[in-house]
Amino acid sequence: MSSDPKQKIAEKQNLHPRNAHRQGYDFKQLIKTTPELRPFVKMNEYDVESINFSDAEAVKTLNKSLLKQYYGIDGWDIPEGYLCPPIPGRADYIHYIADLLSENNNGNIPTGKKIKILDIGMGANCIYPVIGSSVYGWQFVGTDIDPIAIRSAKDIIAANPNLKGQILLRQQTNKNNIFKGIIIQDEGFDATICNPPFHSSLQEAQLATVNKWNKLKVDGKPQSTLNFGGQKKELWYHGGEAAFIKLIIEQSVLVAKQCMWFTTLVSKKDTLPGVYRALKKAAARDVRTINMSQGQKVSRIVAWTFLDAKEQDDWRNEFWC
Repeated sequence: MSSDPKQKIAEKQNLHPRNAHRQGYDFKQLIKTTPELRPFVKMNEYDVESINFSDAEAVKTLNKSLLKQYYGIDGWDIPEGYLCPPIPGRADYIHYIADLLSENNNGNIPTGKKIKILDIGMGANCIYPVIGSSVYGWQFVGTDIDPIAIRSAKDIIAANPNLKGQILLRQQTNKNNIFKGIIIQDEGFDATICNPPFHSSLQEAQLATVNKWNKLKVDGKPQSTLNFGGQKKELWYHGGEAAFIKLIIEQSVLVAKQCMWFTTLVSKKDTLPGVYRALKKAAARDVRTINMSQGQKVSRIVAWTFLDAKEQDDWRNEFWC
Protein backbone atom coordinates (compact mmCIF):
# COMPACT_ATOMS: atom_id res chain seq x y z
CA MET A 1 0.00 0.00 0.00
CA SER A 2 1.21 3.51 -0.74
CA SER A 3 2.72 5.53 2.09
CA ASP A 4 0.64 8.48 0.95
CA PRO A 5 -1.79 9.17 3.84
CA LYS A 6 -4.47 9.92 1.26
CA GLN A 7 -4.43 6.23 0.32
CA LYS A 8 -5.21 5.08 3.84
CA ILE A 9 -8.78 4.58 4.91
CA ALA A 10 -9.31 5.91 8.42
CA GLU A 11 -11.12 3.65 10.82
CA LYS A 12 -14.72 4.80 11.30
CA GLN A 13 -14.51 5.03 15.08
CA ASN A 14 -18.02 6.43 15.37
CA LEU A 15 -19.43 3.07 14.27
CA HIS A 16 -20.17 0.33 16.81
CA PRO A 17 -17.04 -1.62 17.85
CA ARG A 18 -18.46 -4.86 16.39
CA ASN A 19 -19.52 -3.23 13.13
CA ALA A 20 -17.79 -5.04 10.24
CA HIS A 21 -17.60 -1.77 8.30
CA ARG A 22 -15.39 0.24 10.68
CA GLN A 23 -12.41 -0.17 8.36
CA GLY A 24 -14.23 1.39 5.42
CA TYR A 25 -14.84 -0.26 2.06
CA ASP A 26 -12.18 -2.58 0.61
CA PHE A 27 -13.22 -2.08 -3.00
CA LYS A 28 -10.67 -4.53 -4.40
CA GLN A 29 -12.13 -7.31 -2.28
CA LEU A 30 -15.70 -6.18 -2.94
CA ILE A 31 -15.08 -6.27 -6.70
CA LYS A 32 -13.78 -9.84 -6.35
CA THR A 33 -16.99 -10.70 -4.51
CA THR A 34 -19.22 -8.82 -6.94
CA PRO A 35 -17.54 -8.13 -10.32
CA GLU A 36 -20.44 -5.96 -11.51
CA LEU A 37 -19.30 -3.35 -8.96
CA ARG A 38 -16.12 -2.67 -10.96
CA PRO A 39 -17.52 -0.05 -13.42
CA PHE A 40 -18.76 2.10 -10.53
CA VAL A 41 -15.44 2.29 -8.64
CA LYS A 42 -13.27 5.32 -9.44
CA MET A 43 -10.52 7.31 -7.73
CA ASN A 44 -12.03 10.25 -5.87
CA GLU A 45 -10.51 13.70 -5.28
CA TYR A 46 -8.41 12.25 -2.44
CA ASP A 47 -6.96 9.54 -4.73
CA VAL A 48 -8.91 6.88 -2.84
CA GLU A 49 -11.15 4.30 -4.51
CA SER A 50 -14.82 5.09 -4.06
CA ILE A 51 -18.14 5.23 -5.87
CA ASN A 52 -20.43 8.12 -6.79
CA PHE A 53 -22.88 7.98 -3.90
CA SER A 54 -25.32 10.15 -5.85
CA ASP A 55 -25.70 7.29 -8.37
CA ALA A 56 -28.54 5.05 -7.22
CA GLU A 57 -27.35 2.07 -9.28
CA ALA A 58 -23.84 2.37 -7.84
CA VAL A 59 -25.20 2.45 -4.28
CA LYS A 60 -27.40 -0.58 -4.93
CA THR A 61 -24.52 -2.55 -6.42
CA LEU A 62 -22.31 -1.64 -3.45
CA ASN A 63 -25.03 -2.92 -1.12
CA LYS A 64 -25.22 -6.19 -3.05
CA SER A 65 -21.50 -6.65 -2.64
CA LEU A 66 -21.41 -5.72 1.06
CA LEU A 67 -24.27 -8.09 1.87
CA LYS A 68 -22.57 -10.92 0.02
CA GLN A 69 -19.08 -10.23 1.40
CA TYR A 70 -19.98 -9.72 5.06
CA TYR A 71 -23.33 -11.44 5.56
CA GLY A 72 -23.34 -14.27 3.02
CA ILE A 73 -26.42 -12.95 1.22
CA ASP A 74 -26.86 -13.76 -2.49
CA GLY A 75 -29.23 -12.21 -5.00
CA TRP A 76 -30.17 -9.18 -2.92
CA ASP A 77 -32.21 -6.68 -4.93
CA ILE A 78 -34.99 -4.14 -4.55
CA PRO A 79 -37.65 -2.83 -6.95
CA GLU A 80 -36.82 0.39 -8.76
CA GLY A 81 -37.50 3.49 -6.68
CA TYR A 82 -37.47 1.73 -3.31
CA LEU A 83 -35.24 2.68 -0.40
CA CYS A 84 -31.64 1.47 -0.75
CA PRO A 85 -30.19 2.01 2.73
CA PRO A 86 -26.53 2.49 3.70
CA ILE A 87 -25.46 -0.82 5.25
CA PRO A 88 -23.03 0.36 8.00
CA GLY A 89 -25.64 2.46 9.80
CA ARG A 90 -28.23 -0.31 9.63
CA ALA A 91 -25.71 -2.76 11.08
CA ASP A 92 -25.07 -0.34 13.96
CA TYR A 93 -28.72 -0.44 15.04
CA ILE A 94 -28.61 -4.25 15.20
CA HIS A 95 -25.40 -4.26 17.26
CA TYR A 96 -26.81 -1.75 19.75
CA ILE A 97 -29.93 -3.88 20.15
CA ALA A 98 -27.62 -6.82 20.90
CA ASP A 99 -25.95 -4.73 23.63
CA LEU A 100 -29.34 -3.79 25.07
CA LEU A 101 -30.42 -7.44 25.24
CA SER A 102 -27.11 -8.43 26.83
CA GLU A 103 -27.99 -6.26 29.83
CA ASN A 104 -30.77 -8.73 30.58
CA ASN A 105 -28.38 -11.66 30.17
CA ASN A 106 -25.47 -10.99 32.53
CA GLY A 107 -23.60 -9.07 29.85
CA ASN A 108 -23.73 -11.91 27.31
CA ILE A 109 -25.38 -11.28 23.95
CA PRO A 110 -28.22 -13.79 23.49
CA THR A 111 -28.05 -15.46 20.10
CA GLY A 112 -29.98 -17.96 18.02
CA LYS A 113 -33.61 -18.45 17.08
CA LYS A 114 -34.77 -18.15 20.68
CA ILE A 115 -34.38 -14.38 20.22
CA LYS A 116 -37.30 -12.90 18.30
CA ILE A 117 -37.24 -9.38 16.87
CA LEU A 118 -40.10 -7.44 15.27
CA ASP A 119 -39.12 -5.04 12.46
CA ILE A 120 -41.82 -2.41 11.98
CA GLY A 121 -41.79 -1.11 8.40
CA MET A 122 -39.16 -3.53 7.17
CA GLY A 123 -39.20 -2.15 3.63
CA ALA A 124 -38.43 -3.88 0.35
CA ASN A 125 -34.74 -4.11 1.31
CA CYS A 126 -35.27 -6.39 4.35
CA ILE A 127 -31.93 -5.09 5.67
CA TYR A 128 -32.41 -5.35 9.44
CA PRO A 129 -33.68 -8.95 9.40
CA VAL A 130 -30.92 -9.98 6.97
CA ILE A 131 -28.14 -8.50 9.13
CA GLY A 132 -29.57 -9.59 12.48
CA SER A 133 -30.22 -13.12 11.30
CA SER A 134 -26.78 -13.42 9.68
CA VAL A 135 -24.75 -11.98 12.57
CA TYR A 136 -26.65 -13.19 15.63
CA GLY A 137 -28.91 -15.95 14.31
CA TRP A 138 -32.00 -14.13 15.60
CA GLN A 139 -35.45 -14.84 14.23
CA PHE A 140 -37.29 -11.86 12.77
CA VAL A 141 -40.84 -10.95 11.92
CA GLY A 142 -40.79 -8.23 9.28
CA THR A 143 -43.88 -6.11 8.71
CA ASP A 144 -44.85 -3.61 6.06
CA ILE A 145 -48.02 -2.03 4.75
CA ASP A 146 -46.77 -2.21 1.15
CA PRO A 147 -47.42 -5.55 -0.62
CA ILE A 148 -44.58 -4.84 -3.08
CA ALA A 149 -42.15 -4.51 -0.17
CA ILE A 150 -43.38 -7.81 1.26
CA ARG A 151 -42.95 -9.52 -2.10
CA SER A 152 -39.42 -8.11 -2.49
CA ALA A 153 -38.42 -9.35 0.97
CA LYS A 154 -39.91 -12.74 0.11
CA ASP A 155 -37.67 -12.89 -2.99
CA ILE A 156 -34.58 -12.07 -0.91
CA ILE A 157 -35.41 -14.84 1.56
CA ALA A 158 -36.12 -17.32 -1.23
CA ALA A 159 -32.68 -16.66 -2.75
CA ASN A 160 -30.96 -17.51 0.54
CA PRO A 161 -31.77 -20.91 2.11
CA ASN A 162 -30.02 -19.84 5.34
CA LEU A 163 -32.78 -17.26 5.85
CA LYS A 164 -35.62 -19.76 5.52
CA GLY A 165 -37.44 -19.99 8.82
CA GLN A 166 -35.36 -17.12 10.20
CA ILE A 167 -37.42 -14.30 8.72
CA LEU A 168 -41.22 -14.36 8.75
CA LEU A 169 -43.23 -11.74 6.87
CA ARG A 170 -46.55 -10.19 7.85
CA GLN A 171 -48.37 -7.49 5.95
CA GLN A 172 -50.06 -4.74 7.96
CA THR A 173 -53.40 -4.09 6.29
CA ASN A 174 -54.46 -1.11 8.41
CA LYS A 175 -52.35 2.05 8.10
CA ASN A 176 -53.55 3.21 11.51
CA ASN A 177 -52.21 0.16 13.33
CA ILE A 178 -48.66 -0.71 14.35
CA PHE A 179 -48.97 -3.88 16.44
CA LYS A 180 -52.63 -4.83 16.07
CA GLY A 181 -53.02 -7.49 13.40
CA ILE A 182 -49.29 -8.26 13.62
CA ILE A 183 -48.51 -9.52 17.14
CA ILE A 184 -50.72 -12.51 17.79
CA GLN A 185 -52.06 -13.67 21.15
CA ASP A 186 -49.49 -15.22 23.50
CA GLU A 187 -46.64 -14.21 21.17
CA GLY A 188 -43.59 -12.47 22.63
CA PHE A 189 -40.80 -10.37 21.13
CA ASP A 190 -37.49 -9.61 22.77
CA ALA A 191 -37.25 -6.30 20.93
CA THR A 192 -39.05 -4.27 18.30
CA ILE A 193 -37.10 -2.07 15.90
CA CYS A 194 -38.20 0.71 13.58
CA ASN A 195 -36.65 3.22 11.22
CA PRO A 196 -39.62 5.60 10.97
CA PRO A 197 -40.34 7.85 8.00
CA PHE A 198 -38.80 11.11 9.14
CA HIS A 199 -40.18 13.66 6.67
CA SER A 200 -43.69 15.08 6.87
CA SER A 201 -44.19 15.45 3.10
CA LEU A 202 -42.68 14.62 -0.29
CA GLN A 203 -41.61 18.25 -0.67
CA GLU A 204 -39.73 18.16 2.62
CA ALA A 205 -37.97 14.93 1.61
CA GLN A 206 -36.91 16.40 -1.74
CA LEU A 207 -35.67 19.63 -0.15
CA ALA A 208 -33.60 17.65 2.38
CA THR A 209 -32.00 15.71 -0.46
CA VAL A 210 -31.11 18.89 -2.40
CA ASN A 211 -29.59 20.42 0.74
CA LYS A 212 -27.58 17.27 1.44
CA TRP A 213 -26.03 17.10 -2.00
CA ASN A 214 -25.38 20.83 -2.10
CA LYS A 215 -23.34 20.43 1.09
CA LEU A 216 -21.45 17.55 -0.49
CA LYS A 217 -20.98 19.56 -3.72
CA VAL A 218 -21.80 16.62 -5.96
CA ASP A 219 -20.36 17.59 -9.36
CA GLY A 220 -20.90 21.19 -8.27
CA LYS A 221 -24.61 20.87 -9.11
CA PRO A 222 -27.77 20.70 -6.99
CA GLN A 223 -29.30 17.22 -6.85
CA SER A 224 -33.06 16.82 -7.00
CA THR A 225 -33.31 13.04 -6.84
CA LEU A 226 -33.10 10.69 -3.90
CA ASN A 227 -29.98 8.61 -4.43
CA PHE A 228 -31.11 6.07 -1.86
CA GLY A 229 -34.58 5.89 -3.40
CA GLY A 230 -37.67 5.51 -1.31
CA GLN A 231 -41.41 5.30 -1.68
CA LYS A 232 -43.86 7.58 0.13
CA LYS A 233 -44.46 5.12 2.96
CA GLU A 234 -40.72 4.76 3.52
CA LEU A 235 -39.67 8.41 3.58
CA TRP A 236 -42.54 10.58 4.74
CA TYR A 237 -45.58 10.41 6.99
CA HIS A 238 -48.09 13.09 7.90
CA GLY A 239 -46.54 14.78 10.91
CA GLY A 240 -43.11 13.27 10.22
CA GLU A 241 -41.14 11.00 12.52
CA ALA A 242 -42.53 12.73 15.63
CA ALA A 243 -46.09 11.72 14.78
CA PHE A 244 -45.11 8.19 13.74
CA ILE A 245 -43.08 7.54 16.89
CA LYS A 246 -45.88 8.95 19.06
CA LEU A 247 -48.21 6.41 17.41
CA ILE A 248 -45.77 3.58 18.14
CA ILE A 249 -45.51 4.61 21.79
CA GLU A 250 -49.26 4.94 22.26
CA GLN A 251 -49.92 1.56 20.68
CA SER A 252 -47.04 -0.18 22.47
CA VAL A 253 -49.18 0.07 25.62
CA LEU A 254 -51.60 -2.39 24.00
CA VAL A 255 -48.91 -5.09 23.87
CA ALA A 256 -46.88 -3.86 26.85
CA LYS A 257 -46.22 -7.31 28.31
CA GLN A 258 -45.59 -9.04 24.97
CA CYS A 259 -42.32 -7.23 24.25
CA MET A 260 -39.28 -6.82 26.46
CA TRP A 261 -37.92 -3.73 24.68
CA PHE A 262 -39.58 -1.40 22.19
CA THR A 263 -37.11 0.68 20.20
CA THR A 264 -37.07 3.22 17.40
CA LEU A 265 -34.55 5.36 15.59
CA VAL A 266 -34.93 9.09 16.17
CA SER A 267 -33.21 11.13 13.46
CA LYS A 268 -34.06 14.62 14.64
CA LYS A 269 -32.87 15.88 18.03
CA ASP A 270 -35.89 18.18 18.18
CA THR A 271 -38.15 15.09 18.18
CA LEU A 272 -36.79 13.84 21.52
CA PRO A 273 -38.75 16.05 23.99
CA GLY A 274 -42.07 14.93 22.48
CA VAL A 275 -40.92 11.29 22.57
CA TYR A 276 -40.04 11.56 26.27
CA ARG A 277 -43.39 13.20 27.04
CA ALA A 278 -45.24 10.42 25.24
CA LEU A 279 -43.25 7.75 27.10
CA LYS A 280 -43.99 9.40 30.44
CA LYS A 281 -47.69 9.49 29.59
CA ALA A 282 -47.52 5.82 28.56
CA ALA A 283 -45.93 5.00 31.96
CA ALA A 284 -42.85 3.26 30.55
CA ARG A 285 -40.82 1.65 33.33
CA ASP A 286 -37.41 2.33 31.83
CA VAL A 287 -36.33 4.58 28.96
CA ARG A 288 -32.91 4.51 27.28
CA THR A 289 -31.35 6.82 24.70
CA ILE A 290 -28.46 5.34 22.70
CA ASN A 291 -26.47 7.80 20.60
CA MET A 292 -25.10 6.63 17.27
CA SER A 293 -23.60 8.28 14.20
CA GLN A 294 -22.36 7.52 10.72
CA GLY A 295 -20.24 10.10 8.94
CA GLN A 296 -21.92 13.49 9.33
CA LYS A 297 -25.28 11.98 10.26
CA VAL A 298 -26.04 11.83 13.98
CA SER A 299 -29.06 9.93 15.27
CA ARG A 300 -30.09 7.94 18.29
CA ILE A 301 -32.11 4.94 19.36
CA VAL A 302 -34.80 5.41 22.00
CA ALA A 303 -35.74 2.22 23.83
CA TRP A 304 -38.42 1.65 26.44
CA THR A 305 -39.93 -1.22 28.41
CA PHE A 306 -43.02 -1.78 30.51
CA LEU A 307 -41.44 -4.69 32.40
CA ASP A 308 -39.94 -4.20 35.86
CA ALA A 309 -36.68 -5.88 36.90
CA LYS A 310 -38.39 -9.05 38.14
CA GLU A 311 -40.50 -9.36 35.00
CA GLN A 312 -37.38 -8.97 32.88
CA ASP A 313 -35.66 -11.75 34.84
CA ASP A 314 -38.73 -13.96 34.44
CA TRP A 315 -38.73 -13.22 30.70
CA ARG A 316 -35.09 -14.28 30.37
CA ASN A 317 -35.62 -17.45 32.39
CA GLU A 318 -38.70 -18.42 30.38
CA PHE A 319 -37.55 -17.62 26.84
CA TRP A 320 -33.73 -17.54 26.82
CA CYS A 321 -32.66 -20.34 29.16
